[in-house]
Amino acid sequence: MQYLTHSAAETEALGRRLAAVLRSGDVVAYRGDLGAGKTAFTRGLARGLGSQARVSSPTFTIVNEYDGPLPLFHFDLYRLSDAGELFDIGWEDYLSRPGVCAVEWSERAEEALPPGTIVVTIERHPSREDWRAVTVEGRDL
Repeated sequence: MQYLTHSAAETEALGRRLAAVLRSGDVVAYRGDLGAGKTAFTRGLARGLGSQARVSSPTFTIVNEYDGPLPLFHFDLYRLSDAGELFDIGWEDYLSRPGVCAVEWSERAEEALPPGTIVVTIERHPSREDWRAVTVEGRDL
């Protein structure tokens, strides 16, 4: 299903909507260019899962963990060259822990994503800088 958001706040609200239908063990794979709104969407996921932590992109740390009733593990694979590096940092351990994994730049380790992964594609609107087209595949909101 595709949604059109008109601001970062609306993109975040859409993340909250997805969080409401997530279960422990779910993986959300993001696709989208730099600055597309993946972190805003993740902020909504975190809030929807019950975390009040400050959400930031884990570009240099690879993964940020946000506590809540259902923890969120936020990965950024931008600096990884392949799926092997993801396994080196304990990907399988995160998949087995109670919580949800959100993965930016997921295409860098496509083969590591489990069956049933929810794919969220975020694209800038061609004529409005603050609008985003957000496509969610694998879960109905």
